[in-house]
Amino acid sequence: MSDDTKQIQGVMAKRTAKDSVFLDLFQNKSYLLKLYQTLHPEDTTATEDSLTDVTITNILTDNLYNDLGFIVNDKLMILVEAQSTWTMNILVRALLYLAQSYHEYFQRTSQDYYKSRKVKMPKPELYVIFTGNKGRKPDKISLSKEFFESAEIDIEVKAKVIYESDTDDIINQYIIFCKVFNEQTKQHGMTRKAVTETIRICRDRNVLREYLAQREKEVVTIMMSLFDEEQIMKSFIRSERHDEARETAERLIKKGKMTLEDIAECVPSLSLKELKELEAEVMQLA
Repeated sequence: MSDDTKQIQGVMAKRTAKDSVFLDLFQNKSYLLKLYQTLHPEDTTATEDSLTDVTITNILTDNLYNDLGFIVNDKLMILVEAQSTWTMNILVRALLYLAQSYHEYFQRTSQDYYKSRKVKMPKPELYVIFTGNKGRKPDKISLSKEFFESAEIDIEVKAKVIYESDTDDIINQYIIFCKVFNEQTKQHGMTRKAVTETIRICRDRNVLREYLAQREKEVVTIMMSLFDEEQIMKSFIRSERHDEARETAERLIKKGKMTLEDIAECVPSLSLKELKELEAEVMQLA
C-alpha cells in the first residue's frame, strides 16, 4: 500500500470517527429525503437522486461541525444544529456557512463571479435545529434584529428555528433522540452505558428505530469519540488553569512579601505542598 493511499484512508477513517450522529443520519439519502419532505411537504417531485449533499467537510482543522447542506431543485438548504445550549451566535455560524457553501457551489458549477455575466445561484433556506426546550424562544431569528437592534443593514440572515413537536417526522425523532441522550448522561455520566441506554430506549419508543438498528455500532463509536474529545478538552483546560496558577504563585514567591499560607489562600488550586516545592525551585534559580 502506498503512502498516499495510507494517508487518504487515514483521513477518511478520522473523518468518519468524528462525524456527529446528526451528519451520519442525514448523509443517508433516504433520511435526507425524509428531512426535505418534512420541510417541504408540498414538493412531491423530489427524489433521492434529486438531492445533492453539499455539506462542508472540515478535515484540515479537524473540527466537528453539526451543519448540514444540500441542494434540491433550485434551493440550497442549510441546517445548523444548536444542540441544547441556546445562542444567537448561531446566526453568525449560519452566515459563514452560507458564504462558504456558495463559494464551493460556484467552483463546482464553474461559474466566475469576477466576470460580468451574472451567476446562477440556488435560493437559500436556513434552519436551526434546537434540541433543548423551547420555552419562550422565537420561531424565527434574524441577524439585524439580534445584533443590530432591527436596524437596516447591508446584509441580512434569517433562519427558522425547529423545536420538539408532537409530530413523528425524522427531524422531531432526532430531537427526541438528543433529549433521551441528555437524560441518560445525567443518570450514567459520560459513559458507554449512557449511549447504549439511549439507543435501547429510542428503539423501544420507535425513535430512529431503523437507523439505530442498522447503525448501532457506528452510533456507539461516534458518541464515544465525542466523549473522548470532551474529556481531552476538560483536561486541557485544567492543565492551562494549573499552569496559570503556578505562574501567579511563582510571582508572589519571588516578591517575598507573603507567606506560603497567604499565597495558598490567593491560589486555592495549589496545595501547600505544591507551593513548598515551587518555592524550592524558585530558591534554586535565584
